[in-house]
Amino acid sequence: MRKLKLSCLKWLCIALVLMLAGSFFASMFNSSFFSVRVQRIWFDTERGTIEALLYMPRDAGAHNPRPVIVTTHGYLNSKEMQDLTAIEMSRRGYIVLAIDMYDHGGSRWDADIPVGGQFATFWIHSMFDAAQHVYAQPWAARDEHGNGRIAVTGHSMGGFSSVIAMYFDELQSLQSGVRMIEAGLPVGADLSFAASVAPIDQLLAAMGSRPVGFIAGLYDEFFFNDPAATAAAGGSVQRSYWPATPVGRQFLGLDPAGVAGQSLAWHHANSGELILEDNVVRGSETGLRIIYAPNEIHPWNHFSSTSVNYKIGFFEGVFPNPANTGVTGQMWQWKVVFNFVTLVGFFMLIPPVMTVFLHSPFYKLAITKKTDPVPMGDKGYQKAIFWLFIAVGALLPAYLVPYLLERRADELAVLGNVYLVLGAAALVCGIFFLNKGYRVSDSDKSLPKYRSWGTGGVVFALICGINYLVVSDHANLLALSGFFVAPTVNVIAYWALVSAGIAALILTAFYFLSRKLLGAKLENYGVKANAAAITASFFTAFFGVGFALAVIILLHAIFTVDARIWTLAVRAHNFEHLRTTLRYAPFFFIFYFFNTIAINANARGRKFKYLIAIVLNIGGLVLWVGIHYAQLFSTGVAWYPTMALNTILLFGLIPCLAVAAVYALKLYEKTNNVYLAAFTNALLFTMVNVSNTAVFWNLI
Repeated sequence: MRKLKLSCLKWLCIALVLMLAGSFFASMFNSSFFSVRVQRIWFDTERGTIEALLYMPRDAGAHNPRPVIVTTHGYLNSKEMQDLTAIEMSRRGYIVLAIDMYDHGGSRWDADIPVGGQFATFWIHSMFDAAQHVYAQPWAARDEHGNGRIAVTGHSMGGFSSVIAMYFDELQSLQSGVRMIEAGLPVGADLSFAASVAPIDQLLAAMGSRPVGFIAGLYDEFFFNDPAATAAAGGSVQRSYWPATPVGRQFLGLDPAGVAGQSLAWHHANSGELILEDNVVRGSETGLRIIYAPNEIHPWNHFSSTSVNYKIGFFEGVFPNPANTGVTGQMWQWKVVFNFVTLVGFFMLIPPVMTVFLHSPFYKLAITKKTDPVPMGDKGYQKAIFWLFIAVGALLPAYLVPYLLERRADELAVLGNVYLVLGAAALVCGIFFLNKGYRVSDSDKSLPKYRSWGTGGVVFALICGINYLVVSDHANLLALSGFFVAPTVNVIAYWALVSAGIAALILTAFYFLSRKLLGAKLENYGVKANAAAITASFFTAFFGVGFALAVIILLHAIFTVDARIWTLAVRAHNFEHLRTTLRYAPFFFIFYFFNTIAINANARGRKFKYLIAIVLNIGGLVLWVGIHYAQLFSTGVAWYPTMALNTILLFGLIPCLAVAAVYALKLYEKTNNVYLAAFTNALLFTMVNVSNTAVFWNLI
C-alpha cells in the first residue's frame, strides 16, 4: 500500500510539474518573452458582453497608440485558437485583440434567441461591436482625419463577421464621416453567408478603398467553390480555386465571366457604388485586393505557418512596421509545443488524482472485488471471434458516420428496419431455445447452451427495440432547444447514443453465444456493483475531474494560457459550462458505459491492451477520415462531398476517444469495475465538447 501511494504521488507531481512548466513556457512565448502584456478583458456592448485577450506591446498604450488587429475564431472554437495571429503580430509591435464571439467561450448574447434564429446573432455583430470598442480606446491609433487604424480578421464564421464589420462600418461612416476599420483579411470564409445581410455587390462596394484580402484554401470544405462545380460534385467538399470563380474574380475587380485571376498578387479593384434603398449613397472607390490560396483544408488555416506568413505580409503592408522591431520568422510553434505539454500533464493528472480519492474512507467504496478478464478461449475459431469483435466494433460506428452525424432520414429508416428484423428474429430464436432449454433433462450437455442462447435472444430483441426507437425518433431526439443549446454537441451526442446501442448489441450477442459458454460472468465485465460503489464512483469522477479542471483554471488565471493541441483543447470553464455539461453528460455516459465494457472485455489482460483499446475506439474513424480526405486530395472531390462541418467534428472527437480508451483500462484497474471510467470519460469529454463550440445560452 505504501509503495502504491508513493507511486501515485510521484505521477501526481510529474503531472503537476508538466502543467506548470508547460503553462509558464507557453506564457513566455505567448507574451514574446514578456515584451507584450497579455490580459483577459471583458467589455459590454449594446448586445451583450465580449471576453477577449488583449495583446499590448509594453511600449504601446495611450501615450503611444498603435494600429490594432482584431481577430476572432470560427464556429467551433474560441479566442485562444487565434494565438498564432496574436503572437506574431504583437511581437512585431501591433496591438492585438482576440475576441470570443457571442455565445462562445466567455462572451454572452443578452437577448433571448428563438430556435432557428441563432445564426443571426453571434457572427453578424461580434466583430463590429469589438471594433467599436477598440476605436473608443486611447491606445488605438487614428489617422489625421480621425479614421481608425484597425484591421479585422477571423477564421470561418469569424471571417464572415469581418466582412460584415466592414459593411456596417461603411454604413456608419456615412453618418460619422470617419471609418473605424482600415483593412480586412477574412480567412477560410468567402462572401456567401455574409450575403444574408447584404447582396454580394454591396458587400464589395462597402469595402471601398480599404485594402482587403482573403485566405482561400484550395481544399476548404465549405467555401470558395463555383456553384456549378458544387452542384456537379453534390457537395462543397472539393478542390476549388477562388480566383477562377465568378465571385472571386469580381472581388479582384475582374470580369466575373472572364479569365481566372491570379493569387498572391495585388489587384486594383473598383468597389462599385454603395446603394441604400435604391439610392447611390457613395460612389465607387478603388482599393487593393488580394487572394491567398494555400494548399490547405479549412481547419488547417489556423494552424499553418503558411497562412500566418500571409497574414504577416498583409498586415505589414497595410500598417508598415509600427515599432521598427525588426522581428522576422515565426515562433508561435513553441507556444503550441508547451500548450501540448500542459495538455499531456492534464491527462496524466487524472489517474493519480483518482487514486488519491480512492484512498479516502468514502471514495474507496467505489472499489469492488477483483475478477479475472473475460475468457476468450484458445481455439482458432475463438480467436477469430475475438478479432471479428474488434473489427465490427471499430468499423460499424465509423461506417454509419455520415448517416448519424447528418441524421439522414432514409438511411436511418433502413437501420430502423434492420433493428426490427434482427429483433424479431432474435425474439423468435430466444423463445425457441428457452423452450428447448427447459424441456431437455438436466443431464443433457446442451442445457447451458440452449438457455444461454434463449436468454440472449430475448435480451438482444429488447435492445433492438430500444435502438429502433432511437433511430426512428432522430428528428426530435437531442434536437436544438432551450435545453439542448449546443448544436454540434447534439450531433456528437446522437452519434454516441446510436453507437452505444450498437455496442450493446454486439456485447450481448458475443456474451450469450460464446463467452458465457466459456465461463464468463457479468463480474468479469465489471458491471456488477452495489449502489454504494456506483455512487462513490460518480463522486470520485466528479471531484477528480473537477480538481484537474481547477488546476487549468488556476494556471489560466496566472499565465493566461490553456491546454491544447490544434482542435483539442481543455479550457478554463465556468458555471454555465458545467450546467450545460450536466445536461448532456447522461447521454455520453450511456456511450462510455458500453464503451468501457467493450474495451475491458476485449483488451484487459491482453498483450498490447492499450493499443487494442485505442484501435477499438478510433480505428474505424481514422480510416473513415483518411479515405475521405485521400479522395479529396487525389480526385478533387471528397468521399462524402456533403460532409463538411461534421467531418471536422471528428478532428476533435478522435483524440478524445483515444484518451478515453486509455482511461477505460487505467481507471478500471483501480476499482475493478467500469463505473469510475465511464463517469470520468462522460464528464470530462462532455465538458471539452461544450466549452469549445457555440452554446446558445439564451435559446428559447
